[in-house]
Amino acid sequence: MQRNCCNTSMTSPSTEAPKNLKQLVQLARRLGTADAAIIRADAITVEDQLAELCREPRCENYALSAGCPPHVAGPAAFRQRLKDFQWAMVIKFDVPADALFSEERSQIFQLLHETAAEIERCAARMGYTRARAYAGGACKKLFCRDHADCREMRKPGGCRNPHRARESMSGFGINVTRLMEAAGWSMKRAASGNAARTNEMATVCGLILIG
Repeated sequence: MQRNCCNTSMTSPSTEAPKNLKQLVQLARRLGTADAAIIRADAITVEDQLAELCREPRCENYALSAGCPPHVAGPAAFRQRLKDFQWAMVIKFDVPADALFSEERSQIFQLLHETAAEIERCAARMGYTRARAYAGGACKKLFCRDHADCREMRKPGGCRNPHRARESMSGFGINVTRLMEAAGWSMKRAASGNAARTNEMATVCGLILIG
């Protein structure tokens, strides 16, 4: 499916979000998100202990790709990175909670990564050339599960899916609950025990720094 992006020039930073960022919100909704919102970058909460959860208890994806710890820059570097940005976009998908415990999980998180990556590209074309996207889920398991290794970690190498895969938010300690609150939403979490019986919905989200 062809995805169309905007072609508007960047406006100067101010206390209010540039008007053309509304076009990115509209794009996100056209791409199928449940919603999208522009927030101030300084509203993003980063916590060291959240990134530590990738290591202990050890995530099954730990150290398997360039997009996950310990190969990402981590919370301290992300805090420093935020200083260079004034705005960010949060996107979300609301999905049946039981789908996150089924074979559909990979498709859901692939879509999340691909959507965040497409918004990043569109933002760059609008003049926000430093735009950078992040998503939930580990790229190795989502896009390269049939490969023995992450090619990005090899020299010479290079990511097999540079237009689809993005770094995991978990490795940077991004507090997703606070991120959702900053966007004006409430977090819907998947409960592994009863989700299939109660028909609950769950939320997965992504982040795009815009600058």
